[in-house]
Amino acid sequence: MAAPTMKERQVCWSARDLYWRCLDDNAEDAARCKQLRSSFEASCPQQWIKYFDKRRDYLKFKEKFEAGEFQPSRSTENS
Repeated sequence: MAAPTMKERQVCWSARDLYWRCLDDNAEDAARCKQLRSSFEASCPQQWIKYFDKRRDYLKFKEKFEAGEFQPSRSTENS
């Protein structure tokens, strides 16, 4: 796989940002952001999509954790 050009990277990042903003604005309801998700997937290499999805999950977890909203699962509490 050839490395994406600067323009291709910018298109990918823009599609990712629009999709993430939609998720933020719609309380993580992915059904309301299907069109933006399709655009995101069409604009970015598959490996990048996996990375960005994991990155968003991590950032949301970190945000909750730092705000004191994280609740460990019961199986974790008993360990």
